[in-house]
Amino acid sequence: MQKLPIGIQSFAKIRKGNYCYVDKTALIAQLANNGGFYFLARPRRFGKSLLIDTIAAAFEGNKTLFNGLYLENNWDWHHNYPIIKIDLAESILTSRERLDEKLNIQLTYIAKQYKIILQYQESSDRLHELIQTLYEQTQQPIVVLIDEYDKPILDNITRPDRACELREGLKNFYSVLKTQDAYLRFVMLTGVSKFSKVSLFSGLNHLQDISLDYRYGNICGYTQAELENVFVDYLEAVDLKQLKHWYNGYNFLADTVYNPFDVLLYLDLREFKPYWFETGTPSFLIDLIHNRKLTTPSLESIDISDAFMDSFDIDTIEPEPLLFQTGYLTITKKVNFAAGSHYTLGFPNYEVHHAFHNAVLTKLTQSGLRQDKQKFALIAALQTGKIDELRDIFYAFFASIPADWYRKNDIAGYEGYYCSVVYSYFVAAGLDVRTEDITNHGRIDMSVLLEDKVFIIEFKVTELNKPGRALLQIKEKRYADKYYNKNIWLIGVEFSKTKRNIQRFEWEQV
Repeated sequence: MQKLPIGIQSFAKIRKGNYCYVDKTALIAQLANNGGFYFLARPRRFGKSLLIDTIAAAFEGNKTLFNGLYLENNWDWHHNYPIIKIDLAESILTSRERLDEKLNIQLTYIAKQYKIILQYQESSDRLHELIQTLYEQTQQPIVVLIDEYDKPILDNITRPDRACELREGLKNFYSVLKTQDAYLRFVMLTGVSKFSKVSLFSGLNHLQDISLDYRYGNICGYTQAELENVFVDYLEAVDLKQLKHWYNGYNFLADTVYNPFDVLLYLDLREFKPYWFETGTPSFLIDLIHNRKLTTPSLESIDISDAFMDSFDIDTIEPEPLLFQTGYLTITKKVNFAAGSHYTLGFPNYEVHHAFHNAVLTKLTQSGLRQDKQKFALIAALQTGKIDELRDIFYAFFASIPADWYRKNDIAGYEGYYCSVVYSYFVAAGLDVRTEDITNHGRIDMSVLLEDKVFIIEFKVTELNKPGRALLQIKEKRYADKYYNKNIWLIGVEFSKTKRNIQRFEWEQV
């Protein structure tokens, strides 16, 4: 029985150690045959490093590692190429000097493998020297592979001055690849984000971006068929429908795929948990969402054009494309027009949907333990229909939000804010929540479905509406008609932006 390659990014180790391997080598052959200069963006822990290492093994001519794989009989094994492989994922770099030091260490190590002593000091000069010397020494064009090309910038994204400094250093380094085009056989850069060509890729305008090329949509991640074929020995008694619900759903315009990190840990531990989400915190993204006045319900369906889909810059960071690139949102629909493409984004699966809203609440209350207790009480109140207890839970939750948060966020004066917070609260509790729920008479602010029960909720801000307007609107517009075959509660919640909590809470059972 093959082992699970948890945390292993070395292709050789996987192949020699009898680990499960999902064969992506047909796509590697396609890349090598169709061109030579590529860029690929995928979320963290999605298999980019393993892909880069597999490409390196192929160009190095390690044929025995590919026994039984597509590439074994579909690759020119008579030619071996010198490899320059740079990995920027290993450490957090906080200065231009530290970046140059890190690059120079790796370049020196590669040069030593080929018995080359580099003379220049600057990292960009040393890369130029290494390419030239390797070509002269081997009479073969060079393969350059750069993994996590953008990590130094993303690690410092909350410090714009530092991030710009690192961006300029990387820009100088990567620009060498343009001038050395004649000596290069294959170039590939991978990372999480796609920076604009002007800011980082001005010297690399010949890179082919395959991030949303449907031909390579499955190059990272596991398709359903790959999961069921490669991991068949681990799937006995596994609820495949539930596994798909939790971890599938990432869409890069081919098949929907699983995050490999989630799949491997689940198959090992047999427990549904947000494995991928817990490896990194989206606190910066949550701050960005609040600063841009995006409500959390709006993240369920975001429309964006291709002009803004796959690039951003430090000076003009927009949350929508960044949420997609980092893996918190994915493509749910694409429509082509004469002037370009239009995308709809949404959460990929239950893991990200549930965990993201948990993170929103933790950020607001700064107390995960208190938040958990309130969620358990919330579910109990809904199950028993004790709506007065629900009022007390809401009140306690908003009281737990630090006053300083309100002072820094003018969005707290609007109805959408309160709806957004309550929505995240319900979703984090694992409930079925519908916002802007469409009826024949209008849109319900929020509907919560639990077993045979429906809770229809309308939100108002007291300073902007007459008292009692929230519940009255539900009744006037006959929102309950949509759920005539359920046990229905109508709930009007009115908040005071000056008191920063519930001012009026009314309900009726239909």
